[in-house]
Amino acid sequence: MKVETSDLFIRAGSNLSGIAEPVVRSLRDDIWKHIERQGSFLSSYTPVEPLSGCPDVVSMMYEASERAGVGPMAAVAGAVAEMTGRKLAAYSEEIIIENGGDVWMKINRPSRVSVFPGGHSFKGVALAIDPSLTPCGVCTSSARIGPSFSFGRADAATVIAPSAALADALATEVCNRVTDEEDMQEAAAFGMRHGAAGVLIICHDRLLALGGVELADISDGVLS
Repeated sequence: MKVETSDLFIRAGSNLSGIAEPVVRSLRDDIWKHIERQGSFLSSYTPVEPLSGCPDVVSMMYEASERAGVGPMAAVAGAVAEMTGRKLAAYSEEIIIENGGDVWMKINRPSRVSVFPGGHSFKGVALAIDPSLTPCGVCTSSARIGPSFSFGRADAATVIAPSAALADALATEVCNRVTDEEDMQEAAAFGMRHGAAGVLIICHDRLLALGGVELADISDGVLS
């Protein structure tokens, strides 16, 4: 389901796109109206001082930004996925929302989330997600793939966290902290200290996993 620049994949017990579309449009409107109030919300690479009277999605982005030490927009895809998923969860026992590679999920059965670090020896890796971890976010940042700016050089930095907004922001900062393989351990530890349930980093020919990360076969995965 595409709403302007938001491109969402929704897996649920029934087709909920008719319900999801106005939700996503409303979230996008809230974010852009806030940007009109505070331009640095869009442009800053570091946390900015929150304004009062913010919509829920904006407050969620501010909080994730502060915890991860990145700009608020680093959390936007995860926040939109999470807020959309929370709304749609009233209509389906299980729901997975993927927004540009960032995932929010609430499941009753084990699932897999695939991680694609580009043309790489680890391109078949996936994370096994147990229902007990959910609802949660699974978000990936890459210095190689996608339009987002990164200060780092990780092929992929994937974070599992209770909030998709936080997972998105932490994935950005974990990726920022990896300039070579020697940075991977400390970058992953940073993610764990700041709220991640698990961190996976791929850089060149090395893969590092910390916390609640269980590797799985890529088949039947959800893109991340």
